[in-house]
Amino acid sequence: MNRSGANQGRISWRFLLLILVLAFAGTCTWFWRDFTRFGATPLHVAAQGESIDIGRGTSFKDIVHQLRAEGLSTSTPFYWRLLAERMGVAGRLHAGEYAVVPGITPSQLLANMAQGKVMQRNVTIVDGWTFRDVLQALSKADKLKHDAEGLDDAAIMRKIGAPDEKPEGQFLPETYAYVKGDSDLDVLRRAHEAMTRTLATLWAQRASDLPLAKPYDALILASIVEKETGRADERARVAGVFIRRLQKNMLLQTDPSVIYGMGTSYTGSIHKSDLTNDTPYNTYTRLGLPPTPIAMPGKPAIEAALHPAAGDALYFVARGDGTHVFAATLQEQNKNVACYQLKHCP
Repeated sequence: MNRSGANQGRISWRFLLLILVLAFAGTCTWFWRDFTRFGATPLHVAAQGESIDIGRGTSFKDIVHQLRAEGLSTSTPFYWRLLAERMGVAGRLHAGEYAVVPGITPSQLLANMAQGKVMQRNVTIVDGWTFRDVLQALSKADKLKHDAEGLDDAAIMRKIGAPDEKPEGQFLPETYAYVKGDSDLDVLRRAHEAMTRTLATLWAQRASDLPLAKPYDALILASIVEKETGRADERARVAGVFIRRLQKNMLLQTDPSVIYGMGTSYTGSIHKSDLTNDTPYNTYTRLGLPPTPIAMPGKPAIEAALHPAAGDALYFVARGDGTHVFAATLQEQNKNVACYQLKHCP
């Protein structure tokens, strides 16, 4: 072979090598861009509220298979594995239920799984609810185990670590977060502990010379205040009325307590015969506080019971618009009742 042919051969091989290097570089560049796009591209989420439930012991391969089977991803398992390795989370993914919201990317989902940021749901205990209302709300809570179902009140209180306590009024109205696998007893235990802490704190800060012997008395009074008014500007005034009646050894004469004592026989209206029918909760026939709270009082109602407004009012009556008119004498109260209840205003 002459020198010219040899040079041409070397040029051809160099050109071919250059083509191969460029092709390899182009392929690597395409692959890296495609892989980067995969990690930052949102998963296929059809609607709000979707989730993926990863069972204990599920392998990484099975997690990816589940994502693909549920239509959340069409990318190759290799990309998922490479992304997990790059993030340093392969082998560190936690079991649990994870929210899959519109816009979430593979990188975000893997980060959530690595940090154990499982999906949380909320259930709310509303101020003024009874214990029956609370149980009903818990029974309807999505993905919450219903371990309290079929248990009586005493058994429930034993289960949450509060034996010998009556449940009414003992659970702080608040919104509680829970995750799949939690039970209604878990929520009740947390709500009971929250009420115990709140009541202890507020009791320590109470006004002086209250006719309340113990924190439970404050809880009972607060539950009455809670049911009598939902207005923030009236709670302390209503509490003041009842505090003064207790100090003067007067009957409390509060309808919500009578209604609570009527139980299922209450159909939406209260009659004169109900006020004379003696029950432990009839504050028209029995002196002092009823034996238990009549509802779940919120923190503002407890604060009002422990810091009642000063004054001379011993009575109040509803105006019909959510507010009340207060009176210091029975004569004045009777006039107010005639005006606002019987519509016989002068």
